[in-house]
Amino acid sequence: MYKVLTLNNISVAGLERLPRERYEVASEIMHPDAILLRSFNMHEMEIPLTLKAVGRAGTGVNNIPVDEMSLLGIPVFNAPGANANAVKELVIAGMLLGCRNICQAWDYVRHLEADNGELHRQVEEGKKRFAGFELPGRTLGVIGLGSIGREVANAALELGMKVIGFDPGITVQGAWRLSSDVEQAENIDALLARSDFITFHVPLMDTTRHLINAERLQGMKDGVVILNFARDGIVDEQAVMEAVDAGKVYAYVCDFPSQLNKNHQRVIALPHLGASTGEAEENCAIMVAEQVRDYLENGNVRNSVNFPQMRMPRTEGSFRLAVVNSNVPNMLGQISTELADAGMNILDMLNKSRDELAYTLVDVDQPVPDAVIRGIGAIAGVLAVRALD
Repeated sequence: MYKVLTLNNISVAGLERLPRERYEVASEIMHPDAILLRSFNMHEMEIPLTLKAVGRAGTGVNNIPVDEMSLLGIPVFNAPGANANAVKELVIAGMLLGCRNICQAWDYVRHLEADNGELHRQVEEGKKRFAGFELPGRTLGVIGLGSIGREVANAALELGMKVIGFDPGITVQGAWRLSSDVEQAENIDALLARSDFITFHVPLMDTTRHLINAERLQGMKDGVVILNFARDGIVDEQAVMEAVDAGKVYAYVCDFPSQLNKNHQRVIALPHLGASTGEAEENCAIMVAEQVRDYLENGNVRNSVNFPQMRMPRTEGSFRLAVVNSNVPNMLGQISTELADAGMNILDMLNKSRDELAYTLVDVDQPVPDAVIRGIGAIAGVLAVRALD
């Protein structure tokens, strides 16, 4: 019986992927094999010694101590693309809200106090203050062409916009899902110089922090609309607010309210609604629950932020061993020696590495004794080892 600790409310649709006859799932549970969470901050949490996997029902993992998990040999899974449509819809809505001044106009009408005759007069008199501009023919710059960025780029083309994209890490598989009408920018600065709207779909890292700063703002078009539904910190908020006040930025639409931006007339700050739909929550929960289950039961790895992608079909009549170790020479030789010394025959083996980590799945012809597991675990550089049911 596997034990799964939930640190946030996880959609029932996801939890149903963990069959009750094999999984005990609860918000309070001792000695968990896995943790499922959404926004809970794990950085101050004491990590259970029994923990084997962490699943984030969403995309960003800033709330999880990924480096610590790696040192403990624990994969961290997320759900890239499961909330892509929800975020895409909000980005499109954000562009319309920004360029048509819809929030400001709505606020204006809500505060009018008059009978219908006077109200109509004031509406007609005041509406010219909220005249905006349309999307067709305008250029959208998309920084980051992962699951969400591709959805946004393709949808903008359908609305008659021109689209420029930048993502040096785009995969061949990802490129196939992107419309050929999306123009590739040579670099971020070239994209910013040509865009009327700019949207970000990248994780927050040292290389993406303050991607938009005072210097880059100077190289943008006058009247640009900036949208941030990715992560707080990707834009230098102080610099953006100064550019809004100066009229350089027409509107700033974001999912990250602050004391600096929440009351500004040219800012639309939403309460982190990017993936806040029932459909997105279900999709994320289902994806991450299935990935955690596949890892616990079969050792396979899909959509981990710190482990290599790995899938090895089960060999009929075999018994599986999973080993996580530092990515150093001669580890496979030492693991194989331990198995050979115990008289075990290797039927299949798969080894992959990612940065400082390496991960090995081994199918052998007989159950793996505890003594062999202890022997492999004692090898210098081995971080975690387990025999799978």
